[in-house]
Amino acid sequence: MAAESSAFTPLTLPVLPLDDEVVLPGMVVPLDLSDTDVRAAVEAAQAAARSSGASKPTVLLVPRVDGNYPGIGVLGTVEQVGRLSDGDPGALIRGRGRVKIGAGTTGPGAALWVEGSRIEESVPDPLPGQLTDLVKEYKALATDWLKKRGAWQVVDRVQQIDDVSQLADNAGYSPFLTTAQKIELLETADPVARLKLATEQLREHLAEQDVAESIAKDVQEGVDKQQREFLLRRQLEAVRKELRELNGGATDAADESDDYRARVEAADLPEKVREAALKEVEKLERSSDQNPEGSWIRTWLDTVLELPWNERTDDSGAGYDIQGARSILDAEHAGLQDVKERITEYLAVRKRRADRGLGVVGGRRGGAVLALVGPPGVGKTSLGESVAHAMGRKFVRVALGGVRDEAEIRGHRRTYVGALPGRIVRAIKEAGSMNPVVLLDEIDKVGSDFRGDPAAALLEVLDPAQNHTFRDHYLEVELDLSDVVFLATANVLEAIPEALLDRMELVRLDGYTEDEKVVIARDHLLPRQLERAGLEPGEVVLEVSALRKLAGEYTREAGVRNLERSVARLLRKVAAQHELGERELPFTIADTDLRALIGRPHHVPESAQDPAERRTAVPGVATGLAVTGAGGDVLFVEASLADPETGAAGLTLTGQLGDVMKESAQIALSFLRSHGAELELPVADLKDRGVHIHFPAGAVPKDGPSAGITMTSALASLLSGRQVRTDVAMTGEVSLTGRVLPIGGLKQKLLAAHRAGITTVVIPKRNEPDLDDVPAEILDKLEVHPVTDVRQVLEIALSPAEMPVTAAA
Repeated sequence: MAAESSAFTPLTLPVLPLDDEVVLPGMVVPLDLSDTDVRAAVEAAQAAARSSGASKPTVLLVPRVDGNYPGIGVLGTVEQVGRLSDGDPGALIRGRGRVKIGAGTTGPGAALWVEGSRIEESVPDPLPGQLTDLVKEYKALATDWLKKRGAWQVVDRVQQIDDVSQLADNAGYSPFLTTAQKIELLETADPVARLKLATEQLREHLAEQDVAESIAKDVQEGVDKQQREFLLRRQLEAVRKELRELNGGATDAADESDDYRARVEAADLPEKVREAALKEVEKLERSSDQNPEGSWIRTWLDTVLELPWNERTDDSGAGYDIQGARSILDAEHAGLQDVKERITEYLAVRKRRADRGLGVVGGRRGGAVLALVGPPGVGKTSLGESVAHAMGRKFVRVALGGVRDEAEIRGHRRTYVGALPGRIVRAIKEAGSMNPVVLLDEIDKVGSDFRGDPAAALLEVLDPAQNHTFRDHYLEVELDLSDVVFLATANVLEAIPEALLDRMELVRLDGYTEDEKVVIARDHLLPRQLERAGLEPGEVVLEVSALRKLAGEYTREAGVRNLERSVARLLRKVAAQHELGERELPFTIADTDLRALIGRPHHVPESAQDPAERRTAVPGVATGLAVTGAGGDVLFVEASLADPETGAAGLTLTGQLGDVMKESAQIALSFLRSHGAELELPVADLKDRGVHIHFPAGAVPKDGPSAGITMTSALASLLSGRQVRTDVAMTGEVSLTGRVLPIGGLKQKLLAAHRAGITTVVIPKRNEPDLDDVPAEILDKLEVHPVTDVRQVLEIALSPAEMPVTAAA
């Protein structure tokens, strides 16, 4: 085995400097003798060879980088001197081995002479396993690189090299190596270390080449696709041009739709909107067809161009005919005087502003925001269409029930896939004008979750001081909503956020009287249901008595939905009997025919029942009045005393009551205990016997303070043994001193009392001004007693003591 250390042989050689080039042992390179330093070194080597009798001149090949030389050069022999391919003088030099450069010396010619030591290299023989694997790896990498370049002849030559040192120095031919990398190979004397370095350099280059090829392939595919698309588009333009010539020069609609700049410049847009649209057009023109942002910009431009920025319904006709508008409202809706008066006031003020040239004041127009709050079926939604009809404007309905995403109101950001403008912008787009009547239906049923609060987004929409500069997240340009009439509908006032309610003008629709229901059924419901049932107007006639009985005994509601269903059921029954040959048309339905057609009544007033079957036929039962989401209703309160032997003292409350109602029961009981002697009641029974107060319809939650005097009357009736009058209902909060405090919803409660057949109603004295809102025909049929003290309530509600009574419940 040869020694692994390198030996040194002394030499004296002329220096042939190579500017930014490196020659490794084993390489054969041509050099241009036009260079002064190269010619001087070759001539000096030739002179030295002639004097010493050497067969071939020798030189020291040393790379020169920025005037600096490394410590190791390459011994080279001048193989041939002649002409290069371009005709210039040149020399062919072969690298023989590494030389360690020593001190300078003298020699013939103008060249620089130095002393050096030949570095003798040796490797183990035979090669160990790891070195053999390294040789195979280098040959495989070199073969891969050479095949990619198509140098098949060189592949065979590399495969035939077995010497480790020669194989490593073969990397000097690699064009991808930098001068610094080649110098590093030159200075690495150990053949094994040099082969490892050459292998690492080749491996890195191949990795970079793979990435570069992948990028180049992607770029080429993109260029090919663009070229193919460009070619197809040019062909399409040529085909369109030919078609236009065949059609006599008619412009293709597709060309016009693609020219967004022309469309934007031709559109009647506000100045800021036009600037924003032109910026987007410039982006579209700069972007390529493959850019996904192009489709987003086109969709945005289409939305902006489709909005009616300067389109408004002319109010000079129906909108300013105040008498005509009021006639339309009266013809399409019975009752609802508050809403009709408010719309009439709005039209009158708008007409006055237009006459004085005050259409726009402070950048704001004369819109309106109304909140219609009332039970279901009173006509809130249909009223919106009537308002639009009366004003001569477009009508759009926006359903907000169940909406939980804030983006539904203000729109999505354009960065999201499938982004759309909000419902307000879409409503304006659908209406085709900037001053429609927009109905925000079921605004009290708007929810909120992690996606935001839509009610908070509505604050800007419904604020007259802000909505003239409304910004949708999708449009990102100002939209003037100050000329829009917003009508919001709700069933429960408490469900609307206070900040949102503060921005709207509240109009209550508390329900219809029986007379109004009869008029609505006769003038609106019956004609509509006749048409739906396929009957002519004269084929089936409902008498007013039949309509009144339907409204009073077959339905008990604030609105007219169930009444319309009952009318539809009647007409379907008559139509079916006629088709079966059981009845001839025309046919007039009287109140006596209702039972045979649709069954017995469902809501018989207490006053119409047998006295022994009435709920208040026994002491301890009183009739109260309440307000629910479906309007006013009658509420019964039952009280009983437990047997003293059971030992169940205290107060028991049932009927799914809220905390406020439970506290009212405690207050009523405390008042009777402290004032029992004054009221001549046997309050001693209250000490040892348990008191139970129950509100029937236990599945329905109940709360509120207005049942205070009703519970007090029920307990007083139980203790005194005197019945509560059947025709009396009451509402009011009670205090510990016996004062009757005011309550809310008086109009709905009186309407409910009238529907239930009540004739006498006890209310708080401080609610007396609210009677102005109750229809006069209802007040004429009710005996209303405003009171300030519970003692007055008991005097009115309890039957006289001398009347015979039934055993207590």
